[in-house]
Parts: sequence; C-alpha cells; structure tokens
Amino acid sequence: MSPSPGPHTRPTGTGRTRPGWSLALLALAQLIFSLDLNIVFVALPDIGADLDFPGQTQQLVVSAYVVFAGGFLLLGGRAADLLGRRRIFVLALSVYAVSSLAGGLAGSPEVIVAARAVQGIGGALLLPSTLSLINTLFEEGPRRNRALAVWGGAGASGLTVGALLGGLLTEAFGWPAVFFVNVPLAGLVALAAVFVIPRDPAGGAGRRFDLPGALTVTAGATLLVFALVEGPEWGWAAPAVIGAAVAAVVCLAAFAAIESRSADPLMPFRLFRNRSLSVAITVTFLYMATFGTLPYFLTVLLQSVHGFSALDTGLAFLVPSVAIAAGTQLGERMTTRLGARTTLITGFLVGAVGTAALSLGFDADAGYGIAVPGLIVSGVGQGIVWTSMWIAAATKVAPGEQGIANGMASTTLNLGNAIGLAVLTALADAGTDGKTGRALRAATADGEFLVVLLTAAGMALGLLIALWLPRARAADAPVAGSPEPSAGAGAPAAVTEEAATSGNH
Repeated sequence: MSPSPGPHTRPTGTGRTRPGWSLALLALAQLIFSLDLNIVFVALPDIGADLDFPGQTQQLVVSAYVVFAGGFLLLGGRAADLLGRRRIFVLALSVYAVSSLAGGLAGSPEVIVAARAVQGIGGALLLPSTLSLINTLFEEGPRRNRALAVWGGAGASGLTVGALLGGLLTEAFGWPAVFFVNVPLAGLVALAAVFVIPRDPAGGAGRRFDLPGALTVTAGATLLVFALVEGPEWGWAAPAVIGAAVAAVVCLAAFAAIESRSADPLMPFRLFRNRSLSVAITVTFLYMATFGTLPYFLTVLLQSVHGFSALDTGLAFLVPSVAIAAGTQLGERMTTRLGARTTLITGFLVGAVGTAALSLGFDADAGYGIAVPGLIVSGVGQGIVWTSMWIAAATKVAPGEQGIANGMASTTLNLGNAIGLAVLTALADAGTDGKTGRALRAATADGEFLVVLLTAAGMALGLLIALWLPRARAADAPVAGSPEPSAGAGAPAAVTEEAATSGNH
C-alpha cells in the first residue's frame, strides 16, 4: 500500500511507488552507514603495521571520517531538499563505493586518510537523504513510525555486524577487506535505488543553494569537529587545535549573520519555532554524548582491562545490539500509541537505570556477566530513544524541508559524540598516568566506572528536556491547502505531536 496521494506526499515518478522495497534499501543503506562506523576499529593495528603508520596517528583513520561526516551534514541535508533525495542518496552510495575502493588499495597513510575523509562526506550526504526519503515516502503517523523503527533496527544491527565482520575479514583476508566489502554493498544499493525508489519530483524552482551559508557552516562545523576530535590526541593547547576552534567560531558567527539576512537561507531559523524539532535536536546531542559513547568505553574495558580479542569483543556486543534492536521496535509502538514525549521520557528513564546498573561491570575484577543485565536494560532504553527522537525531529516539518531538518538533527548528533567522547575520555584517563600492568587496568576500570555513571546522569537530563515536547493527541487528517502540511492531503488520522494548549496540559 503506497502513501495516500496529495501535494508533497511523496516524490513523483512514472510508476507506482514500492514502499516495501524502498524501505528495504533505505534500511540496508543505514546498515552500511552504521557498519562503517565500527568496522575499521579492529583493523587499525594491521593498517599501522602494513603502512608504517605510527600508533599515535592511526586515530586519523577514524577521525578523518568523523570530522568530514560531521562538517558536511547540513550541506547534505540542503542538497537532498534542493537537488533531489533519490539523486543525493545514489550519489552518496557511489561516493562510499569509490572511496572504499581507494581505501582498500591505499599504499600510504596519506591515501587511506584521504579515502576516509571522502567516505565521511559520503556519510554526510547519505544520512539526511535516507531520513528525508523515509519521511516523505511514509506519511506522518504509524506508517512512518514503523519505517523509522525498521531503519533504526538496521542501524543497531550494524553495531554488531561491524565489530564481528571487521574481526573476521581482518583475520581471514587482511585489513583491505574491511574497505572492499563496502564496494559491492554500496554499489548494488545505489543501482537498485534507481529502479525502486521513485524519481525525484520536479521542484525547487527559484530556490537558491545559499552558497555563502553552505561554505561558512561546512567550514565551521568541520573545524569544530576537528578541534573536538583531535584535542584529546594532540592536547587542547596545541596550536592546530586552538586555531581550528577560533576559526570555527568565526565561520559559525559568519554563518549566523548570513542566514539572518538571506531571502532563502540554508537553515531557516524559523524551523526552531517547531518545538518538536528543537527538542529533538537537543535530544540527539545528548543521545550521542551519553548512549553513543558507551560502545567506546565498553570496548576499552573488554580489550584493555579484560584482554578480550577483537572477535571476542564483537561477540560480546551481540547482547547490547539485540537489546537496542528490540528497543527500536518498542519505541515505534510506544510513539504511535503514546506520542514521542512519553516515549522519550520512558526511554531515557530506562536507559539511566540500565546504565547505572551497567557501571557495576566496570571493575577490573568483574566479569562480563556482571555487565550483562545493565547492557540489556540500557540497550532497550537506547533503542526506544533512538526511534522516538527521529520521529520527533520529523514531526510538523514541511516535506520540502525534511532534508535540512534531518541535517540539523544529524549535525548535533555528531557534535554530541565528539564533545561527549572528548570530555569523558579526559575524565576516564585522568588517573592512569604513570601506571602499568594491573595498576593501569584497575585505574582504567575505575575511571570508566565514573564516566558511565556520568552518562546515566546525562540520560536523566535528557528525560527533563523531553518534558518540553508537546503532549500527543489524536489529530484530524491534514486538509488540502494547509499552510504547513506534514503528510499531504488525505493522509489518515494519526497520533501526532501538536502544539501544547492549556487544555492538554
């Protein structure tokens, strides 16, 4: 069953939409995106040994991706709105395939870092275009909620698949295999999208790309993420880090000035008047600063404290990944029945309780089994929040601005991860200087115990922020000619997030 016809409901094409197949491709694209975040970690030692890559700079293979993905997200969202969602989706996957091929063939550190940077740009184009396709192919309400749950479950699966596949491929075929695996996957999804996802509608006439805004925000966001990612590695007083931070502030200030005067801005500030979107943007930041940092600290605990191999670590991630995937499906059902406000509050509450329990496993003498109950409860809470926060971000956003709205939420998601890791790793490592052997393992576990408790406190803060969301109520179907349609005329009545009134508080 395709979405109800109506203005702005879906991209137009010559044939009927295939929502099931389209969703399958969009979920597979999210799996590729999620997989690529983790698959390289386990291959870093082999990359360093083969390419004569000094240990202290191997992190550039990871940070190059993070920096460029974070810097180009707003640009990717705007491109999806103006140039076409399917067009940018196919372009993003093509960039992924070509840059992955270059990474696998790299014979020097410079080439592999450059390939990862281009992969990051591909990721910045892929995430907002994928989300905006979901939010325009599926009308607001239960159908979109289910689609986002499927998409979110695929991303959760990528957490395990990335860790497991990275270990298996590196051991069996060498580190280039972690890059080569993306080539057929991304290439096939891009090709299938041309035949399955409806053609982009004619539109956007008279709308400008806002090149000055695009250049300043991309430069500012890239420099800011660079400073946050490299600060812990190079030192916060390093000239490159300070210079990048200052330049980021200048570029972002220039962006704000440009946008306030632009007739057709890259990021219309009026979007912040949508309370659901504003709260969701804040929640995505907190999500990655809390839930999103836990896999890193869990990896350090298992490998550096308990001596797990890369493959054993991947297997250990099966438990939280299954819990997160289950939580994404639960989040969809709860949001459809109760609204995003109640669902987000519940998700953060469950996550905070589970993460506090998880902290008991962060002890040098504690086995993995002690962490399992906390991993399960925290994972369920994480999945609930993940699905409901993207539903909130898309609520009451006009179809022609879904790309930029998702780009805004994705940018704060990336910044939350960068800032969260920078702050929490500094706190976790504060007591490890000068220690070796068992003393180092104990200090590492103690430092991580503290930061895991802090992430639980951050989740409690997320609960309080979610209280600002409007309460849900059953809404009538949007009518043709509405000034800000969310799903097009003729869409079925659904539970939506409406502006709060005195009667529903």
